[in-house]
Order: sequence, then C-alpha cells, then structure tokens
Amino acid sequence: MLSCCPMRMSLFAMGFLLVILQPCTGQFPRACANTESLLRKQCCPPWDGDGSPCGELSSRGSCQDILLSQAPLGPQYPFSGVDDREDWPSVFYNRTCQCKGNFMGFSCGECKFGFSGVNCTERRLRTRRNIFQLTTSEKDKFLAYLNLAKRTLSRDFVIATGTYAQMSHGSNPMFQNINVYDLFVWMHYYASRDTLLGGSNVWRDIDFAHEAPGFLPWHRVFLLLWEREIQKITGDENFTIPYWDWRDAESCVVCTNEYMGGKHPTNPNLLSPASFFSSWQVICTRSEEYNSQQSLCNATSEGPILRNPGNNDKSRTPRLPSSAEVEFCLSLTQYESGSMDKMANYSFRNTLEGFADPRTAISNISQSSLHNALHIYMNGSMSQVQGSANDPIFVLHHAFVDSIFERWLRRHRPLREVYPAANAPIGHNRENYMVPFIPLYRNGEFFIPSRELGYDYEYLEEPALGSFWDFLIPYLEQARQIQAWLIGAAVIGGIITALFTGIALACRKKRRGTSTEIQPLLIESEDYNNISYQSNL
Repeated sequence: MLSCCPMRMSLFAMGFLLVILQPCTGQFPRACANTESLLRKQCCPPWDGDGSPCGELSSRGSCQDILLSQAPLGPQYPFSGVDDREDWPSVFYNRTCQCKGNFMGFSCGECKFGFSGVNCTERRLRTRRNIFQLTTSEKDKFLAYLNLAKRTLSRDFVIATGTYAQMSHGSNPMFQNINVYDLFVWMHYYASRDTLLGGSNVWRDIDFAHEAPGFLPWHRVFLLLWEREIQKITGDENFTIPYWDWRDAESCVVCTNEYMGGKHPTNPNLLSPASFFSSWQVICTRSEEYNSQQSLCNATSEGPILRNPGNNDKSRTPRLPSSAEVEFCLSLTQYESGSMDKMANYSFRNTLEGFADPRTAISNISQSSLHNALHIYMNGSMSQVQGSANDPIFVLHHAFVDSIFERWLRRHRPLREVYPAANAPIGHNRENYMVPFIPLYRNGEFFIPSRELGYDYEYLEEPALGSFWDFLIPYLEQARQIQAWLIGAAVIGGIITALFTGIALACRKKRRGTSTEIQPLLIESEDYNNISYQSNL
C-alpha cells in the first residue's frame, strides 16, 4: 500500500501548478462593491469582451430595474425592513444586468448552465459520478481541486463584513477578499444566519436556504456555481462534483485518508494529520458570537475542521438513512404542503430535508433523518447549519441529495407551477430571488430536470430494471388524478354509443320498409362518415 506522504506531495504539486487567479461566481461582484454602485443601487459592470455595461453593445444583455415578487409570504417572519436579505437584492441594488438568450453572469459574460461556446449556443451535458467509481488519478485530482479552491483568492467577488446600515447605507463600503472555497462557505452562512434586531436581539426563525420549498433549488444552484468555479480555476471544463451514495451505509466510508480525511490517532474530534484537510481552517461557525456583537462573519479563521462520525446523539439520529426510506420519500406526490416549513406533513421536500419521518412523512422535529441525518451523524463542523459547508463532505452529500430530488422530478414530472407561488416562508416563493446570489436566480427556475441545466447522474443515466417502474409511475399517477374524469367520460361515451346504435337500427328498419324505387343505391360518403363516427371519449 502506498504511503500517504507521496500522495500528499503529489496533490500539493498539482495544486501548486494550478494556482492562478480566476473569475468566481458568488455574492457581491467586486466591480459593484464600492460607494458609487451602492449609492446608485446599481450593479451593471462592463463585459470584458466589449467594455459596455452587461455587454449591451454585443447584444448580450442590458442594465434593467429588478422586478420583485409581490406575492404574499408566510407568517414565520413578522418583520419588514430590518434584514438586508428581504426582497433580495434590493437593499443593495435595484438595477442589475438582465442577460439575453443563453448568456448569464453579473456582466452577462458567461453562458447559462448547460450551454457553452463563444456565443453560448452549444449544448453540453456533464455527468456527476459516484466518488467510489472514480479512478485513483480522478479521485486525487478532485482532492487537489478542493485544496486549490481553498488557496485561490476569488478575483471577481468579495464578501460583506457589515450590514447595509453599518455601511452607512452605502457611503462606507465594508467588503473583504476571500478564497473560492470559503466564498461558498460564507454564502451558505449568509443565507441561513439569524436576523440581527439590534442590541443583543435576534430572530432565529428565518432561513433563505432551508426549512422551506427553496431548500432543494437553492442547493442545486449552489452546487452548479461551485462546480463552475472549479472548472474555471483549474481550466478543466469536464469537471463535475462526485457524490457519495450513503444509502444503507454502516459508517462514514469516505472518512479515510484516501478520501475525505480519517480520524486523528489521539483526538477523535479532529482529522488525521495524514490528510491535508487537517490543515484547513473553518470560518463562520460562531453564530452566537456574531449575534451578541450584532456583526457578520468576516471569514476569520476559527480553528480546524471538526468531525467525529457516528458518535452523535443516537436518540435523534440512530443511523444513516436506508434505501427503503429514500424510496418512501420518492413515493410522495406533493412537493410541498401545509405551512411549507419544517412542520409540513406529506411533503416530499420536508421529508427529504429530514424534518419529517421517512416512514410516514409526518413532521417530527425531534428526529433528524435523510438529509439532516448525515449532518448530525458527522458530529462536528458539518452538524451546525451555518458553518456546515466547511467540511468538504458537504458537497458529496448534497450532490447525492440533489440526485434524489432529480429522481423525484423525473418520476412525478411536475409542472413548474407545482412549486408554491405564494405564502411560503420569506425568500421561498417561486418568483423570489435566491439569497445571496448575484447574478440573480429565482427559485422556480431550478424546479426543472437536471438535463435542462446541463448535468446528469451516473446512476440515473442507464437505469436498471426497476427504473421501468419509475418510468411507469408518473403515467399511473396522472391516471389516478383524473380517474373521476375518465369514469365520467366512459359513462358519457357509453350513452352516446347507445344512442347512435339505436338510431342506426331504427334507420335500418325504416329503409327495409321503403320501396326499392326510392331507396338510394349507395349512402353518400358524407352520410357514411356521420354514421360511423364515434366520440373519442
């Protein structure tokens, strides 16, 4: 067996060779993190290709007013005008680039997900693979890419280190540089942090990425952006995030030095020194400290990654999720229901997220199942919502959660209108923009199959025999939903058929009684069609 030292040296060498500053997609565009942009409330940077705002001279886009959803929100958040994330991103900007066609990005300088080429006209489909199906070189390359992202500063994006009020409403910008990996950790923190109410008061029942309908679309966008940034900083356009299929796992099989880091020999809460992940520093984990100081996470290092898988509270999460629980979750026909939060019953989203029992779909917040179970089971940095993305297992886990979401979309084939348009918790209505992404993405835009976004999953590409049932289920479900209509149509069709049959018999008897001199030799074709035509019903 190869020793860990040569592998670490090769990964470091690969990372060193790849270190170059590249554009990044995320929160505040550097070009808009200044007094002028904040006071004008406008973020329409020039596209490098022609120097015009939003690439307008090249017909890529134009600077437009942001159209905010006016749909009513749920009752979970009773305030207005106290949180910068309300009606995102209007507190900071009310004009941004609106891109045309397949163009995307804060300056319309990129292609929409699933498109590539100079003019973004080429369709592209990439496949996310099981991490245990990667070759050794592919796996080592993935680990090196992670390390590279942790050590590469974002060229195009910065993070906010103060609220809009603390920035004196734009006249005193408070932004800071950050590396590519931590940018995404910070975005996950920012979307899920508490609302600061002044003094030492906070409002905790708020989350723009969890506990509501947007949970799955939000993390779908998060992974797509994270994947794209790795492609950019490495120059590897074929890179995709691998997933960890944790169904029926008896332990954390990725928690080894060969993969995501094994256990420290003397401190079970730390990672083994043989893994370079042991040298990573976490950020945004001290939520109570930020709350008491009424401040935002400023990406200061806060210690090493913590992880002690399996030594969690067994009364809350006794084990990792099973295949049967995933299958039951997939059988649920409603995407969302009731209050559309963590108390929702019979909701696919709430069950997959882990707030409802995966055997009954009844809300039970004393237990953590499916998605939540993985976070609790890791018993460390990944177990706290705001800082969970610090652990690189986060992306493997959420890629698999996204694949379950994808299976549900393919099985039930919902229209986009199935996603709630109104009365969801703040930030989660269909037309709400996702916090804290710039460029802007609406929740409902990602309630679509992954192939339309340019990616697929290895285990969904060539389904096994059981997938015939997956194929058949949506049609059976549609038939069930219109069962009453079908029965009614059949009854009406039977009555119409009986009437036509009676009329035809009566006419035949009448013709038999008519003298041959006045009987037509042939029935006109038009009359024949009228007699023989029957309703499709």
